[in-house]
Formats: sequence, C-alpha cells, structure tokens
Amino acid sequence: METRNLVSTSPCVLHLHIHGTIYRLNRELVVAKSAKLAVLLKESQHEEKPSLSLPDIPGDTKTFELVARFIYGCEPNISASNVVPLASLAYYLEMTEIHSPNNLLNKTLDFFKQRVLPSWNESIKAFRTSEHVLKQASLLGLVDACLDSLTKKALSDPHLLGVTIQDDINGNNIGERWVSRRRLFVDESQSEDLNTLPLCLYELIMLAMIQRGIRSEYVAGSLFRYAKKWAFKESGEAGVSMYVKMVPQREVIEVVQRLLPDKRSLIPCKLLSEMLLAAIALQASFDCVSGFELRIGKQLDEAKVEDLLIPCQNYAREIQYDTHCVKRILKNFYGNYPSKEDPSQLITVAVLMDEFLVKVAGDVDTQKDTFISLAEMSVAASHGIEKNADGIYRAIDIYFEKHGYLTESERDEVCRMLDIHNMSAAARKHAAKNERLPLRVVVQVLFVEQLQLRNVFVNEMQDLEEKWGRVEEEEKEKVVVVGGGEEEEVRIEMEEMDGRVMELEKECQRMRREIEVGGRSTEVLKKDKGSLWKQLKRKLGCTSSIHNYSCHVEKKEEHASKGDGSSL
Repeated sequence: METRNLVSTSPCVLHLHIHGTIYRLNRELVVAKSAKLAVLLKESQHEEKPSLSLPDIPGDTKTFELVARFIYGCEPNISASNVVPLASLAYYLEMTEIHSPNNLLNKTLDFFKQRVLPSWNESIKAFRTSEHVLKQASLLGLVDACLDSLTKKALSDPHLLGVTIQDDINGNNIGERWVSRRRLFVDESQSEDLNTLPLCLYELIMLAMIQRGIRSEYVAGSLFRYAKKWAFKESGEAGVSMYVKMVPQREVIEVVQRLLPDKRSLIPCKLLSEMLLAAIALQASFDCVSGFELRIGKQLDEAKVEDLLIPCQNYAREIQYDTHCVKRILKNFYGNYPSKEDPSQLITVAVLMDEFLVKVAGDVDTQKDTFISLAEMSVAASHGIEKNADGIYRAIDIYFEKHGYLTESERDEVCRMLDIHNMSAAARKHAAKNERLPLRVVVQVLFVEQLQLRNVFVNEMQDLEEKWGRVEEEEKEKVVVVGGGEEEEVRIEMEEMDGRVMELEKECQRMRREIEVGGRSTEVLKKDKGSLWKQLKRKLGCTSSIHNYSCHVEKKEEHASKGDGSSL
C-alpha cells in the first residue's frame, strides 16, 4: 500500500486510507475544513494514532490530492474537467461555508455556474466527468443542471447534435457551416460531441432531449452515430476497444433501439438493417431485435432487397440468409399498413419479396421446404393486387438450375406455387421451352397459350364484326333530311355536296384514262360515265347542280307535308 506524506512533522498526524493509498495529513487543518472528518476524529479521539478509512469516498486519488492541497492553503486549479468530482468530494466531506468560510464546496459551485453552464463544450466536459461521482453529483443538482443547459442550447440550435441522417447521406455540409459560424462568436475551436459520453450519461442526455421536444431527425442522427461508433464491429477508432471492454456493445445497441424515435422514414432501411444485423450478431435482447424488425416492417416499401439479406447466425445453418427474420418483417408491414385503398405500397413490397426469393433461390443450401415456404410468402404478398407471376417463375427457374438433383415429383411440388394463368406472354414462351420444368407444367403452359390465342382471335373477330356493323349503319344514314326551311343552310349543304361530286368526277376521269389505255371505245366510256353520273346523283338524292337546288326544297316540303299529315 502506497503512503503519501503531505506534512513532514506534526504533533498529531491523521492517517487517511483512500482507494488503497494512505495519506498522512495534519489533523488540525483537516478538522478546520471538513465537518465530516471532524466528527469522525472526535469519535476516535482516544486513539494515539488516529486512522480513518473512507471506502465510499467519491472521486479518484487525483481529486483527493487537490482537496488535500486546498486544506493546506493552496488554491485548487478548477476546470470543467474536474469541477464536478471536486464539488462531489467537497460535498461528501462537508466542506461548507457553515463549517468554514471560503470553503471548497462554494468555490466549485460558483465556478460551475459561472464558467461551465454558459458553454456547450464546457458543459459536456463537466457532464462527462460525473460518471464516477453520479450519486453525489445528482444530490448536488449538477447532473440536472448540465442536462438543462445542454437541452436548452440544443433547442435553440439542434445542429449541436450533429447533422441529420438525410443531410449526411446527401453530403450536406450544413454542420461544417454551423461550426464555422460558431467560431466567429465563441472561442471554441471544436464542438464537443455527445457521442463521446459514456453510455449511462448519453442515455440521460438523450432522454432529456426527447422529453424537451428536440426534433426527432437530429435525435435519430445522433443515436445512429453513437451506435456506429460504439456498437458496430467496423469501428476502429482510438479508445473504442477499451470502452467496449468496459461497456458491452450489446448494451449500446439496446439503448439506441430503445431511444430511437418511432417515426416512419426517419432512418433509411439500409441503416436500420445495419443496426438489426449488429443486434443479432451481439445477441441483443428479444425486445431489441424485435424493435428493429418492427421499424423496418413499417417502411418495408422503401427497402431494397439488399436490406433484407441478413446472414443467418445459426452455427448449424441450412440457409445463407435469415428467412425467419424476413417473414417477421413482412408480418410487421401488413400489421401496420396504413391504408388498404392505396395498393402502391403493396405492389412494391410484393415485387421486393419476389426479388428476395430470387436471391434465396441462388443459394445452394436452400432446402426445398424452405424455398416453398418463402414462395408461399411471396404469393401471399401478391394476393389481391395487379401483379404477374414472372418474379416467382424466375426464382423457380434459378432454384432448379442450382438444385439439379431434384426429382420430377419434387420439381412438381415446387411449381405448385406458380400461377401459369398470371404469367406474361414472354414468360410463358420461355417456360414452354424450359427443360428444367416438370412435364406437367410445360403441358399446362402450352394449354394456356392455346387458350390465350383462341381468346385473342375471338376478340379480334368480334371487334371486326362490330366495326363492319358500324360502317353499314353509317351507309344507311347518308340520306340527309334538311330541317328548318332556311335556304342558306341548304345552299351551304349543296356546296359541300358539289365538292364531293367534283372529287368523284376526278376519280371517274382517272378511271376513263385507265379504260382508254385498256382499249375500250369512247362510246362505251361515255355510256359508263353517264351511268356512273346517274348512280352518283341518285346516291346523293338529287339530279340538279349547285345552281338548282329546288329538288331539296321540294323534298323538304314533301317531308314536312308528310309530317303534317302524320300529325293529323
């Protein structure tokens, strides 16, 4: 045991046992400053060589030496890094103003209020040192004072917590601009990071931030960076390995999951998947793993297939990826789906499940029953939405390619999940020539193809019949009934008809030239032309030109008289 002499000669020396070290102090000076030690010495005054042991004394030996020097009249060098342990030790030793004026407790508290609390950096430095004196610091109100100071500053400027995850992903340098602006007004070269705090203190400050209403995106960003620094295996920064030995990584990831705000899309699925993977690898609690699975499930429509490729941690693994975890995530998605009326997210997730099935199909370790179970899950995800079965067919084809040892009956069992009627034409064309498929499935594909061709032919014939019927109706309705009795309307209509006649006359002239080339006589041509004109004018319902349209007027009057007669 080490012995340290802080006094050379003294009529009465006090031996103090502090954390394995013996301090020889002047008894009178100690009694003058510490009310607690004065009471303890009074109780042991009958001893010739008084000796006291203080096993529950807060702070380390370095802190006690500062207190001992103060007892001997030296002014302590108080800073943000030692003010909390000094104040806690002075509180424990009862070095108050009541016992002695200008005592240590009052000096440390004044420094804490005037020099520490106004500054973000100094507050974090002081708060960090309260880990080993948490009980006394809490009784003194120093912990609450630090929490209040830090949360107020974060409320006014949330960038003190660091950039949001979205800003970090997008490469937004708003945090750097904030630091540059801050340096113009505050003499602090670098902002202290909350992520440097021990876990017990970090949990306290984040709980206070959440309760005070700090914006959730900044809280989530800080939590993710803390997990990445202290819990992820890739972390290789100096000092990390030592801290991990003191506080298991598992506790870090569990605290982070518990504190994460429950808000959709706040953290991308990629990052949530990384934290879930860390939780599984660290064998975190069931609540922790389930919490990450629930968060991913709520925003599964934003995930990519890579986010679901979680390696199986079982030593006797039968598959490369943790399919049970994916099933639970999918169940969470449907259990928290906001609206059944909007199928867009359902379609996205169904496609995602097909992509995951394709990934699993390429794993040679995937057993038949496991693949069928996942195929059923993918089919269930596609139920009730407009989506073809091409993704499942592709997965089955890949699975047969990687598992060539399957028998015909086993292949047939796998294909039971395939809805051939719901495959696209291109997929059915490929399946009809696919030698890996069982014969029964190929026959079904060909049969469905024939049915599809027959349906297409029947539909086209129906369309042609309907179109021809409409043409005949239009021909029957070409007789125009002119109403209203206004000659101007009749004249305009006759002009339009005359234009059509001129077009037909040009067509007749073209036919005449063709006939003359063929050797027909002029008389026959005139006869044909005359008959053509008669047919044309008969078809138009008039034998007059544009300058004589009385026939139409007469027809109109005739129709009118018939109408009057019918009314009579």
